[in-house]
Amino acid sequence: MTISSQHPLDARARQLLRTLIARYIAEGQPIGSRTLAKASGLDVSPATIRNIMSDLEEFGLVAAPHISAGRVPTSQGYRVFVDSLIEMQPLGEPELEQLRRELPTDASTPDLLGSATSLLSEMTRFVGVVSMPNREEFPFRHIDFLSLDGSRVLVILVFTDGQVQNRVIATQRIYGAGELEQIANYLNAHFGGLRIDEIRVRLLREMQEEGARLNTLLTAAIEVAQAAFQGSAGSDMLVAGQTNLMGKQDGSGVDRLRELFEAFQRKRDLLQLLERCSHAEGVRLFIGDESGFAALDTYSLVTAPYGVGGRVLGVLGVIGPTRMAYERVIPVVQATAQIISGALKRAQPTL
Repeated sequence: MTISSQHPLDARARQLLRTLIARYIAEGQPIGSRTLAKASGLDVSPATIRNIMSDLEEFGLVAAPHISAGRVPTSQGYRVFVDSLIEMQPLGEPELEQLRRELPTDASTPDLLGSATSLLSEMTRFVGVVSMPNREEFPFRHIDFLSLDGSRVLVILVFTDGQVQNRVIATQRIYGAGELEQIANYLNAHFGGLRIDEIRVRLLREMQEEGARLNTLLTAAIEVAQAAFQGSAGSDMLVAGQTNLMGKQDGSGVDRLRELFEAFQRKRDLLQLLERCSHAEGVRLFIGDESGFAALDTYSLVTAPYGVGGRVLGVLGVIGPTRMAYERVIPVVQATAQIISGALKRAQPTL
């Protein structure tokens, strides 16, 4: 939606809307015409201001919560405000330094993203959310096998970001320790540095190319590797600062807050929403009911993707009330995503 095509506001209306939203974000109270007359810097009469406010209300950009009260912005009003009426400034050097200092760029990916979640919450005073990358997005560095009872084998996968993952698989026959060592050596020599999806493709191609000529080692390696590299569990999401939302809604918003807290517990719906954001370049913003997710109807979600080499690995963001200081929250989210991407690139140059 653009202000020119959907809301043909003149300069005075734009200034009043900008002033009203800025004051409402700062104070949290409906803004009356008298306050607007003093704060807007416009040399117009109170009657003119009331007429302009009526127009803004007709456009659906502001609403009067009570008879004879001042106005508050609607979700559509916030959208016009963010898209057209505020100037985003890059994050200041002190905040950038805090991000660089407190994000452990030499840590494992889960630790790095956990710190990012908490830092987003701390810097904005809202809820920080980060979707974890699927392990299959990371090249594996090394694999080991340990024979358990019967045909069960413990798979120890070490990824290029230092993360270690253990899986127990069941093979079609019992393998001895020597065989498992040979298989591990073969896989490490031929597939180290590849992502799991790439390994699956190469294994399938080798099976098709070799056919009946498969030797004993290759046959065993393909069987064990197919089980070891089966798709892992789906993505997860980290959340920090849920209690920051308490007390930031009126009585009618308590049920929405409870619903949002339940969504934090389930994670599935929020993960799907973050997945939608992963297909957008740069910052994406959902205000109120724009997300189509009922639990967020009275909240806003600011997100940005992070990744390496043009590949998106996940999404991070902030959930807060629609009455948030967008000009501050958006740069924090954007800068955090950039720093996380840089840290992952340094830690995983093969990605």
